Amino acid sequence: MSLTCFKAYDIRGKLGDELNADIVYRIGRAYAIFLKPRSVVVGGDVRLTSKELKTAFANGLRDQGVDVIDIGMCGTEEIYFATTHLKTDGGCVVTASHNPIDYNGLKMVRAGSQPISGDTGLNEIKRLAEENNFPAVDFSKRGSYHEQSTLAPYIQHLLSYVDISSLKPLKLVVNAGNGAAGHVIDAIEKYLPFEFIKINHEPDGTFPNGIPNPLLHENQPVTSEAVLAHGADMGIAWDGDFDRCFLFDERGQFTEGYYIVGLLAESFLLKNPGSKVIHDPRLTWNTQDIVQQTKGVAIQSKTGHAFIKERMRSEDAIYGGEMSAHHYFRDFAYCDSGMIPWLLVAELLCKKKQTLSSMLEDRIAKFPSPGEINRHVADAKVAIDKVFDIYSPNALVIDKTDGISLEFEQWRFNLRMSNTEPVVRLNVESRGNKKLVKEKTEEILALLQ
Repeated sequence: MSLTCFKAYDIRGKLGDELNADIVYRIGRAYAIFLKPRSVVVGGDVRLTSKELKTAFANGLRDQGVDVIDIGMCGTEEIYFATTHLKTDGGCVVTASHNPIDYNGLKMVRAGSQPISGDTGLNEIKRLAEENNFPAVDFSKRGSYHEQSTLAPYIQHLLSYVDISSLKPLKLVVNAGNGAAGHVIDAIEKYLPFEFIKINHEPDGTFPNGIPNPLLHENQPVTSEAVLAHGADMGIAWDGDFDRCFLFDERGQFTEGYYIVGLLAESFLLKNPGSKVIHDPRLTWNTQDIVQQTKGVAIQSKTGHAFIKERMRSEDAIYGGEMSAHHYFRDFAYCDSGMIPWLLVAELLCKKKQTLSSMLEDRIAKFPSPGEINRHVADAKVAIDKVFDIYSPNALVIDKTDGISLEFEQWRFNLRMSNTEPVVRLNVESRGNKKLVKEKTEEILALLQ
């Protein structure tokens, strides 16, 4: 049986024939055979099927003799934290993040919260699960199961990233999208001098206000309008498993993740001069400029959490950021977090005594970009090759780390295939020339039509 739920970095599929309790049980046994762990921590997001699938995965582990620790309803990063904090041999969270309501999935890690992707074991787990040729269960050696909360030490770890004594009263709109983020805000607010205006706060797997995906333009007004209505200093919205957070300034304007990467890179380098910062190839000039100014070392990595984390570890980088709002931290087992970024930005608001818009306006003016634009094409490779053939003869720099990146004196672009959808993704930026960005974006989009 071919399992189509296995993707490049994780497992995701439509509920029913593509992903169900039987398939997840088999994945649990295959994971245990491949990794040979003694103990594994598990958890699940708010989706209505997450508890059933988490139990199936745990039963697969236990039938292979693995002890299971269940931390309950959680976000992806809570599994990253618990795997390292509890010193287990692996971890798994049942989540479909921002996928449609009839989907679910699994994100799995090994000891030290290291990701398991296609080239580091996921394909072997897939093969074992497809073969479904497992030994008979020896019930005398079946693994144990117990529930344990790691919320309190996780909250203390989050707080370690900021100087609490430097924080001032702020008014923050927080939008959990009825996903898993709300319980973390409830647990952390007593330690902070902030007023939280909570919207779509209660976890609800029916998603009465739509699937939590703040990148979609139609999902942004609810946070934006709440910021304006309450006169808030900042708005924060998360996706379903809160491994990404999206920020809105005091004017209710959605802030592109690209500029937050530069802001956080500066924050870390001011405290840790000479450190390394990892960035992806899609938009680069602002990040490189800030890292150079703050005497750090900027290192480019292929897009995708498995690639970024691997490069973070090999370089011992203090911070890594993707324009897609994934932010990675050395002290968080080199993993991504959707809670640490907003805490750091709130600290900057207090220390600099500036608004978020004023902190970013110079950077946006210096390196303007409309953000990522997606286009459906009949053949992604043909489309990318066509654009490359036209622009490469005059390019000063050509880079193929991820798709094609071409640099010219006053502008650059990256064009790449999606890893998950039949689309190409375009990013364009310039040196202070918004008109040029618009012109070149329209040129390339016309070629892709």
